[in-house]
Amino acid sequence: KLCSFEQGDVTRNAAAGTKARPGGEATCGPCCSRRGACLSAFLLFLMAMLAALITLVTIVGLPSRTSGAQACVTLTNRTGFLCGDRRSCISASQVCDGLRTCPHGDDEDESLCRDVPQNLPSFLVARCGDLASWIYSDQKCDGINNCGDCSDELSPVTACPPCDSGWWRCSPTFFKYCSCIPRTLCQDHVQHCSDWSDEYSCPGP
Repeated sequence: KLCSFEQGDVTRNAAAGTKARPGGEATCGPCCSRRGACLSAFLLFLMAMLAALITLVTIVGLPSRTSGAQACVTLTNRTGFLCGDRRSCISASQVCDGLRTCPHGDDEDESLCRDVPQNLPSFLVARCGDLASWIYSDQKCDGINNCGDCSDELSPVTACPPCDSGWWRCSPTFFKYCSCIPRTLCQDHVQHCSDWSDEYSCPGP
């Protein structure tokens, strides 16, 4: 191909390495041709990389905002979920409960809540004695029969500590409790323990 130049540019073309033709025209030398080939190859490389990136995103999908979900410990010494701001720690059971508790709502992100509990990080989930049943990890050892068979409160499935000072140990008559009742229920004129110890022995809160 011919590279068109004005008559007055012939001298500069000669200095730049192009060959002058009669009438003020010049042809692109080998250097010009190599630059064109390199530019074309570079553009083809960029297009190939862009196509590969689009294909990868289509197959794998965009990275989730919660793919790096981290555990934390709440003020009540329970397993929690660290929000995306890396400052707010919410209870495990507040994740995917329909309420946006984290400042940016990442506790209700679709990537977490689309298929519960399969999509939840393992630190948020605790299995019951019936492995088909599950609870949030902060509901384990809280004194409440969350699993329905007390497997979240009693050994051998769960090694929970004994009733603390805020609870009274007995065999509860209510399905809600397993081996203790809250002391706030003592001496309330309602039987909560099978031996009535909540009314006759428990000193109350």
